[in-house]
Amino acid sequence: MIEEFTQLKKEISKVIVGHSAMLDSLIVALLCEGHVLIEGVPGLAKTTTINALAKALGLSFGRVQFTPDLLPSDIVGAQIYSPKTSEFKTKKGPIFTNLLLADEINRAPAKVQSALLEGMQEHQVTIGEESFELPRPFFVLATQNPLESEGTYALPEAQLDRFMMKILLKYNTKAEEIELARRISLQSNEAIQNVLDLPTLLQMQQQLKAVHIDSQVEEYIADIVFATRNPQDYGMPKLQELIRFGASPRATIDLNKASRAYAMMQGKDYVTPVDVVSVAKEVMRHRIILSYEAQAENIDVDTILDEIIQTLPLP
Repeated sequence: MIEEFTQLKKEISKVIVGHSAMLDSLIVALLCEGHVLIEGVPGLAKTTTINALAKALGLSFGRVQFTPDLLPSDIVGAQIYSPKTSEFKTKKGPIFTNLLLADEINRAPAKVQSALLEGMQEHQVTIGEESFELPRPFFVLATQNPLESEGTYALPEAQLDRFMMKILLKYNTKAEEIELARRISLQSNEAIQNVLDLPTLLQMQQQLKAVHIDSQVEEYIADIVFATRNPQDYGMPKLQELIRFGASPRATIDLNKASRAYAMMQGKDYVTPVDVVSVAKEVMRHRIILSYEAQAENIDVDTILDEIIQTLPLP
């Protein structure tokens, strides 16, 4: 099993330089049928990454550029009247694909952002009075600019919670950027080959259920989540005034699934606390609402999660 994941990452790396942790997180989310939010400045190959992932998996790929004038029907589709037949015909939108890139999702108002909610949660969309199933797998990769950029709209908490993971994408290292410039200037990128077919991917998703997770590790996962809600109960009273709202129950569910997927990627059929810690930040960082005190002191969610993980005893 580990060979397939290694080959998949190797194939994507033909056009992507660095960002190994991001690729791991994308594969974890894909195995769990989850969705990913990537935050980073423009030009870090977010679009190229998901396009390469779609080609390596032999899946369909769609892209929506979110802008302030975008309408919900531009995403899900609409009913169009035909004068010839005097009937309405359904025109499906770009959401009907396997891998959907919602580019710069925080450039559009909340009404448009929420158009993705039903599809992300229910794997179906409603156009007019009809509901349509989305293809499987259905994977949303949304990108957003840092919130301090001009012309952005913060995603509402309800939609943030639908994303399984949030990845903070940083710049390449100096050596990686030199290699990137060399590849592009010489046009030396290799063609992406299809290395995993759809039946194999669906089989992998089913095999997640066979990955064993001990009751003590399940308790550890719950403790991490509950420590964000009631830190004083876990010997961290100082965090009480820094956290306005802790992580939701979806955090416990997604952390359980992501830990299984990460363990499977390492070639194991059981989950260890190390697997949990490896995916904890990506699963939880967008589900914790900080207090005004934390924002005033420039304390971010990752710092709080670091303290929780370091304080809680390993099972």
